[in-house]
Amino acid sequence: MNLNLKNKNALVCGSTQGIGNAAATELAAMGANVTLVARNAERLEAAKAELDTSQGQVHDFLCADFSNPENLETVLTDYLKDGKAIHILINNTGGPAGGPIAKASIAEFRSAFEMHLICNHILAQAVMEGMKLAGYGRIINVISTSVKQPLNNLGVSNTIRGAVANWAKTMANELGQHGITVNNVLPGATNTARLQSIIENKAKKQSKSIEQVTKDMQGIVPAARFAEATEVANAIAFLASPAAAYINGVNLPVDGGRTKCL
Repeated sequence: MNLNLKNKNALVCGSTQGIGNAAATELAAMGANVTLVARNAERLEAAKAELDTSQGQVHDFLCADFSNPENLETVLTDYLKDGKAIHILINNTGGPAGGPIAKASIAEFRSAFEMHLICNHILAQAVMEGMKLAGYGRIINVISTSVKQPLNNLGVSNTIRGAVANWAKTMANELGQHGITVNNVLPGATNTARLQSIIENKAKKQSKSIEQVTKDMQGIVPAARFAEATEVANAIAFLASPAAAYINGVNLPVDGGRTKCL
């Protein structure tokens, strides 16, 4: 099985922590040159310093704010102006705040739409011509199992994640002929700082201990535990590899079996 990414360039968003950081680490270990993307330069520098360079990989980073699509587009245009090719794009952005859809404001939908779908589109458009020329492209979107089964109290997220999933499937249909695949990875409950924040908020609202809320959440997962970020990253890295060349336009849950539909 060919999992070698030597001489491939990867752009990984949200890569200073959680799933994004784990994905960047795995891609670098497979030989890719990784460009980290996030808002904080200091954290980006620290994350870059931890990446594998044993195969001669050269890593760098971009500071960009996904709440400002124009800023992202400017940063990308400047970065790619000399013809640098990106072969692997990992779209990964923190999810919208929770809450019932009936109480969501129009501003919340607009903000989430821009941060997720619009920014994903800016990124994809910026790199797809280089992928076409190389005859190799992997666009992988880290979204949510809510595209298969909407999650309670995540009204805005459920809506926007569904839009991203359909955007990706449409893109997969159009780009497949060029050796470019577009796939979605759908993490379940994953042991990250965001999950811990969700648990703490639930515990407060439900007047329960953090331990009890954790036990309740793990109880609905057949695997009876949360995922580790590295486990989601393994799925991302496989889809980025030459071995996954004929997997295109799919939603891949990495959720320990929690999603009840196929």
